[in-house]
Amino acid sequence: MSLPARILRFVLKLAAALVLLSVLWVVLLKWVPVWVTPLMVQRSFQFRGDGDFHTQSRWRSLDEISPEMAKAVVASEDQRFFDHKGFDQTEIRKALEERRSGTRMRGASTISQQTAKNVFCWPSQTWLRKGVEAYFTVLIEKIWGKERILEVYLNVAEMGTGIYGAEAAAQAHFGHAAAKLTRREACLIAACLPSPLKRNAGKPSSYVSRRATEISRQIGNLAYPEWVTLRP
Repeated sequence: MSLPARILRFVLKLAAALVLLSVLWVVLLKWVPVWVTPLMVQRSFQFRGDGDFHTQSRWRSLDEISPEMAKAVVASEDQRFFDHKGFDQTEIRKALEERRSGTRMRGASTISQQTAKNVFCWPSQTWLRKGVEAYFTVLIEKIWGKERILEVYLNVAEMGTGIYGAEAAAQAHFGHAAAKLTRREACLIAACLPSPLKRNAGKPSSYVSRRATEISRQIGNLAYPEWVTLRP
């Protein structure tokens, strides 16, 4: 066998092994809580000189998080979450149109994409990272399903400086468990998601307060599946 053929064979075997490992990783996390993410590690290094910084993250099942929190993040971040297969084609088209017209680029990232990025990708803005994110988005949509994706998102999303997930956010900002979050509190947390290091749900600015009110209004306009609305 020639050297190029041996190299090609090695590359194909390596690619197959990486695909198999990635699938097994996703299957494992369908059942196992996600205790740490690459972003948590990055933030720990970023704030290593800050004596007041510490990571707050407490895993809770979906049944232990107020349905209002699930409703709020869908209304705020991804209103077609229950309908798309990981990628919101409508928002992608709008984003491309804005880019062509030279107007401000809108975000088109879904909750599924954000979850894939948070759990499986390193924090960066490279095309390679975006490709890996897209790959894992397809995997979690196929293997996890919407309920597990939302559960993981509500446990790993950055919701303040060193604060990850609904339980930690509820405790830090409102002094009680995520299960007791009211709609207003959930909407305040959701209003901070695009800029969690700059916004504070417990001490909301006038903008965050207005945004929370808008999110609450949007909740009333959306339909949610029973596994969201009928949870205890």
